[in-house]
Amino acid sequence: MKVLQSEAELREIIHRPQQSVWDKATDRIDAKARRFIELSPFFLLATSSDDGTCDVSPRGDPPGSVLVLDEHTLAFGDRKGNRRLDCLCNILERRHVGMLFVIPGITETLRINGQARILAAAPYMTQLAVRNVVPPIAVEVHVEELFVHCTRAFVRSALWKTSSWPGKERFRGPRHPEPRAGREGGKGGAG
Repeated sequence: MKVLQSEAELREIIHRPQQSVWDKATDRIDAKARRFIELSPFFLLATSSDDGTCDVSPRGDPPGSVLVLDEHTLAFGDRKGNRRLDCLCNILERRHVGMLFVIPGITETLRINGQARILAAAPYMTQLAVRNVVPPIAVEVHVEELFVHCTRAFVRSALWKTSSWPGKERFRGPRHPEPRAGREGGKGGAG
């Protein structure tokens, strides 16, 4: 076994992609990306803290609940959830975020990397309302990189083929894993 330590070692095994793979990235929300965001009811939000602790949080609301404010900026409301605030506290420490937008049945995803900020009383808060509930805060993301990600993961996993789903009867694990000591109220454990 060899632990790889550098990109050069990694590139000996996995060669560089074609230039077109790099060229598809942009820093603008064009019409196609806007449509993808508007149709997506679900995205994953990735953040990290100053100490390197990473977090990925699923976010879901009806399609159209993420606002495209301009060609470089989008915003979404933060809904009442478990109140752990992992992603939000990470944004306060390190503003860089990653987002992966998903549309059910579509094998492409939209990836966005950018800088986020958390806002209270933003002028567009009422536009972020879902079922007449205005969120208490909004997260605004300035897009630095945006591209459509290839379909291979969804195709290989057969994620959208209901016949491949395991079904609830096959998943009989505990609702929550065993808690780890030292986690209450802050960083330092599972989460």
